[in-house]
Amino acid sequence: MKTDVLIIGGGPAGIVTALSAENTYKGLKITVVRREKQVLVPCGIPYIFGTLPSPESDLIPDKVLTSKGIEIIVDEVADVDTSSKRVTLKSEEAIEYDKLVFATGSLPKVPPFAREKFENLFSIKKNIDYLTRLKKEIENSEEIVIIGGGFIGVEMSDEIAKRGKKVTIVEAMDHLLLQAFDDEFCVMAEDELRKRGVTIRTSATVKGFLGSNNRIDYVELTSGEKLRADLVIVCVGSYPNVELAKKAGLVIGYSGGIWVDEYLRTSVPDIFAVGDCAEKKDFFTREVTPVMLASIATCEARIAGANLYRLKAVRETKGTLGVFSTAVGDLVLGVAGLTEARARKEGFDVVVGESKTVDRHPGAIPDAHEVRAKLIFSKYSGVIMGAQLAGGKGVGEMINIAGVAIQKGMTAVEMDTLQIGTHPLVTPPPTAYPLITAAANAILKIFKEE
Repeated sequence: MKTDVLIIGGGPAGIVTALSAENTYKGLKITVVRREKQVLVPCGIPYIFGTLPSPESDLIPDKVLTSKGIEIIVDEVADVDTSSKRVTLKSEEAIEYDKLVFATGSLPKVPPFAREKFENLFSIKKNIDYLTRLKKEIENSEEIVIIGGGFIGVEMSDEIAKRGKKVTIVEAMDHLLLQAFDDEFCVMAEDELRKRGVTIRTSATVKGFLGSNNRIDYVELTSGEKLRADLVIVCVGSYPNVELAKKAGLVIGYSGGIWVDEYLRTSVPDIFAVGDCAEKKDFFTREVTPVMLASIATCEARIAGANLYRLKAVRETKGTLGVFSTAVGDLVLGVAGLTEARARKEGFDVVVGESKTVDRHPGAIPDAHEVRAKLIFSKYSGVIMGAQLAGGKGVGEMINIAGVAIQKGMTAVEMDTLQIGTHPLVTPPPTAYPLITAAANAILKIFKEE
């Protein structure tokens, strides 16, 4: 079999690469090879266990690709011969390609204490059958321990606690979500989880498991504390899935991801890499960064798909800007760029602008929430470097505005004079828009220090 563009991986990065290529280069034969029969929406996985009725509710339909004439092959790539531009599948079928894209994603980290197999020990895998088994285990369990207090661990805790289960979350750092937010925002998330009845153990590490009959009965912490557990879920992050790329001879970067240039080209001609499997560099420092987001993966996919044959989208890339949002109970948190703690740790001289307001006007509107904004600016240039928001659902889009401001290098003065649209039922008031008032607060501090 021959194809013009072969994409290995059928998640968001693979899907959007295929669509971008089809849109840019009409008439190409595009083929996606993926291991999974059904593709999950990665960010929706925690909500399978509470908000959504079933794992099947979290699927990306094949027609997204097939309606565009893109072929899907459900199989696994066993070997890539870059010299002959030929891929061999596990089924022994061979595919010749002109352009090849690695979109192999990431795999869940398994810490040493969790490598022994237990019937009631799970991680978060992007496999519908596996997650269906996990959902059944949750239904049959009363006391559940979640190891890892990042986004997935926090969202899983929130969803499972809503079902009346007794949930304990264990995190090695001083706060949940501390790799993404400053302390005060982490505390807000912890307070919301405690309202749900979640028990939080921070600054705590796991020594191992105690149990019998191939099942865990207790999670033992290094402090000596033993946590009763009918089910244990490990959510301690992911790592790039690059074994196939290594075998094919592609250069692997310092972070463990596939080395790529500005246009997602790898070290081998005609081969690209996008998404979690590709190395990322920080927007401000250019150091390697482990940020893995579907939004970043699809951005990279659009760039790669458009530039497979010619560099059509000429671009200047400063690096990866992490823009995150999450919801805990009724609280929505958003972050973009550097936190204050990270900016100071990296040696930047910064000024912080803060504001508190409501996300509707007047504040008596029934679904109004308080919004707290924290913006990080360079003290001398006034350029925005980071943003954090907490409030209602409007935070999800306000943090995207902040992300655009960071990418465009806007200053505090430019943000203070932004022209925006507002409406009582859907936005904060024009007199106290969170991003603008926080920028104004920073300007006062900058002028005061001059």
